[in-house]
Amino acid sequence: MKVDGKEMRPIWLKKEDDKVEIIDQRMLPHELIIKSLDTVDDAIYAIKEMCVRGAPLIGVTGGFAVFVAVKNSPEGKLDWEYLEKECQKIKSARPTAVNLAWAVDRMVAKLRDAGDSYDAVLDAARDEALVIEEFEVENCRMIGQHGMPLIKKLSDQKGGKTVNLLTHCNAGWLACVEWGTATASMYTAFDNDIDIHVWVDETRPLNQGARLTAWELGKHGIKHTVITDNAGGHIMQHGMVDMVIVGTDRSTHTGDVANKIGTYLKALAAKDNGIPFYVALPSSTFDWVMKDGVKEIPIEERDPDEVRYIQGLLDGKLERVLVPPENSPAKDYAFDVTPSRLVTGFITERGVCGASEEEVKKLFPEKF
Repeated sequence: MKVDGKEMRPIWLKKEDDKVEIIDQRMLPHELIIKSLDTVDDAIYAIKEMCVRGAPLIGVTGGFAVFVAVKNSPEGKLDWEYLEKECQKIKSARPTAVNLAWAVDRMVAKLRDAGDSYDAVLDAARDEALVIEEFEVENCRMIGQHGMPLIKKLSDQKGGKTVNLLTHCNAGWLACVEWGTATASMYTAFDNDIDIHVWVDETRPLNQGARLTAWELGKHGIKHTVITDNAGGHIMQHGMVDMVIVGTDRSTHTGDVANKIGTYLKALAAKDNGIPFYVALPSSTFDWVMKDGVKEIPIEERDPDEVRYIQGLLDGKLERVLVPPENSPAKDYAFDVTPSRLVTGFITERGVCGASEEEVKKLFPEKF
């Protein structure tokens, strides 16, 4: 996607020196900071501390982290015991997003097929990491192609008047390399001259909506308005939302959806007001084993200081301020699970389907 006229991605491989670089998303929208992932620990830190975030991007970062592990093999020799340990460390960096384990496992399988030559394994790691990156880019592009007609239908029903969409957190290109999941349909609709406006949940505690989604949409020229997380129900009651589109960090093939904390409440409000609630995701974000998302999906609990402190720009400098009383305890649940009964449908790279095992199976029969 373009930032001030320049093509950018949140992660890339510099061909001239095989260095992996990322945008440090913690600093956005006020500073554009580039970091190098020179070691596996650098990559794990970037994933854990949310320099990179979003299920598809976490997976792509995991793929590149395996490449970095091979590149940094002791004495430049192939050591499978070392690589297995490094890959296990990468997979455990964050528990909820299924893309991370999917990408690392895919990388390991490709490396095993490459043989016992260090140079061959290094080349295979580089190539496969780039393949995974482009795989996610194409998936997101196709999600936009399949989701755009849903917005077009609403536009036609409204006689071409503005279609008001609501999204939670950031499921844009910053989270997915290009296009995004939830935003892919928005970008595609906008690029096809459909009049849209997006309500952007601030998404506490780290404000990925207010900081990242708003920044993305603004750079692309899409009309948007930042709202408090708890305003969604109110604007739905008053006919100000035509459709909700969110992303997901892990969804069961039976239709349950783990996404940023607060998504469940938006789904409840949408259901109560008869508003379609769609979840956009690539097939790499489906969990093909778990069946009961509420009981089985691991919910990451993060540092309570993310709740207690808030970051913003003050007199040209990024500052971090304490909000509650200094001694008040806090809890930081990163995700919640929206049951399938509240989900209108999934928007995937293969099309739109209902949020049920039967409907998902029709699009991805090879997974069953």
